[in-house]
Amino acid sequence: MHGLCYFLQLFSTYFQAFMTTTLLEKEKQITHFSFTGKGTEYFAIEIVNLLLTVFTLGLYYPWAKAKSLQYLYRKTELAGTPFVFHGTGKEMFIGFIKGLGIFVVLYGILMYGVFSEDPGTFLITYGIFMLGLLMLMPLALHGMMRYRTSRSSWRGIHLGYRGELSDMYATYLVGFFLTILTLGIYGSWFVVKLRKQMIDNVRFGNVKLRYVGDGADLFLIHLKGFFFSIFTLGIYFFWYTKNLLYFYVNNIVVLQEDGTYSRLQCHVSGWEVLKLTVGNLLIVIFTLGLGIPLTTTRTMSLIMNNTVMSGHFDADALVQTEEAYDSATYESMTDMMDIGVI
Repeated sequence: MHGLCYFLQLFSTYFQAFMTTTLLEKEKQITHFSFTGKGTEYFAIEIVNLLLTVFTLGLYYPWAKAKSLQYLYRKTELAGTPFVFHGTGKEMFIGFIKGLGIFVVLYGILMYGVFSEDPGTFLITYGIFMLGLLMLMPLALHGMMRYRTSRSSWRGIHLGYRGELSDMYATYLVGFFLTILTLGIYGSWFVVKLRKQMIDNVRFGNVKLRYVGDGADLFLIHLKGFFFSIFTLGIYFFWYTKNLLYFYVNNIVVLQEDGTYSRLQCHVSGWEVLKLTVGNLLIVIFTLGLGIPLTTTRTMSLIMNNTVMSGHFDADALVQTEEAYDSATYESMTDMMDIGVI
């Protein structure tokens, strides 16, 4: 009798656990990203942008960038709804001129030292130039994040960036010098801390983003990628790239006000990265660089069409909370300094 009771109790426990797991799986939702852009469409936009930028001696560049971003955003969808980029060429042109002015001053100081023909003066001006660039980096990243997020929306809900400039300076400068002092070893932790600083301060209406990656994990990915790529004569490089993509994407968590969360997941394989890379390289070579827009859409398609948001995400609960920010000064400076978007 006691054995039967024990059996029934054990069965009840396992049945409850099974039902709880089943209900959780049912509640778990998968929200898909997608990219619907076509290489021919984007090529038509970029070739016009290129011609107008050349004919205007570069002055059309801000409008060209705005048109490119507007196309890429509206072809990127979440749950079948496209994102929208609201930035304008006029905003970017004003920022472009301001950013250009800062660089003219810095290069002017450097050129003064070069033409002075005095080693002492050159060393001083070169030091000022490099220090100026170093101090501009966190300022440019902060400004870019504020502008780019405030000009991005989905279902009419704008993104926003609430990071403090002082925190960005602290994160960047400490990480930069520690990376130098450790001969590059701290670089992985530096990258992770910088991504945390940027992503943790992004708001999607009343939704928060969090980056939960760890510097040690990134260091091991780099270490493994370096040695395995050598041992496999470069073949492992494509799987190394895949691992980096997973690390950067799969550690982004979306938190909603009710305490529920979802997590981004990328499912691109190393073999797909290999095919994409080889294909893009051939396109660039055989089109003498004119096919770069095609490689952009191919890359976007592979990544976005293989990325999902796994977990609870209630789009109807989104509420607008962010204010507009229209200064594009540092959006242009990140291009001048060749800083990529996170």
